[in-house]
Amino acid sequence: MSQKFGKVFLVGSGPGDPELLTLKARRLIDSAEVIIYDQLPGKAILESMPESAEKIDAGKYAGKHTLSQGSINEVLIEKAKAGKRVVRLKGGDPYIFGRGGEEAEVLVREGIEFEIVPGITSAIAAPAYAGIPVTHREDTSMVTFITGHEAPTKEESGLDWETLAKFQGTIVILMGVKMLRRNCKALLKFGKDPKTPVALIERGTRPDQRVTVGSLENIADLAEERAVKAPAITVIGKVVRLHEILGEQLFDTEF
Repeated sequence: MSQKFGKVFLVGSGPGDPELLTLKARRLIDSAEVIIYDQLPGKAILESMPESAEKIDAGKYAGKHTLSQGSINEVLIEKAKAGKRVVRLKGGDPYIFGRGGEEAEVLVREGIEFEIVPGITSAIAAPAYAGIPVTHREDTSMVTFITGHEAPTKEESGLDWETLAKFQGTIVILMGVKMLRRNCKALLKFGKDPKTPVALIERGTRPDQRVTVGSLENIADLAEERAVKAPAITVIGKVVRLHEILGEQLFDTEF
């Protein structure tokens, strides 16, 4: 008789505003027996986790991981094989720079049933709350998402900065605060206009969201002056100018 394993749900919690959680994400969080969570979902969502669930902090901070990715994988396997209903709670969307694909592969290899629950990515939600549509008919019909923090084990960067410098659409960089100056220099090196507008959006969609606007040539200095900290995303392109027009829009983010 084969052993009955539990099930793992790879759940995206969205960018931080708890009202941007999907109905499915909310239901699964509330019914979970084990929740393995990151810090990116934010205080409001993490505080809403049920008391009955076993909660395991797998948060990753700059230069410090509560659990390594290997340890997270082991916990997922252990809890699922113990027959538990497990929620792996991530910020944004699990498959957009969230390592959800890696965890899903591990579960498949172990014969553990899993389900993916997409979430709203901060790559579009944070700019929206800052009055920056990532596409706009008058400015750009293209957008690309890149990571500002590649795996340290990679021998070569997977980012083609020369191509990105020529890209006429919006560039959204996730997890790029630490490498902001280097990334800007890479774009400038390959001919990106130094006057290209850039916005840094900290804690997007949350009550303490903060926006810093500059250009490719000065945004790194502005970030240092304002002590910009993660979590933050970088938006590069003409659409950033719309922040001056649309950024005063008030959002009901009191919770």
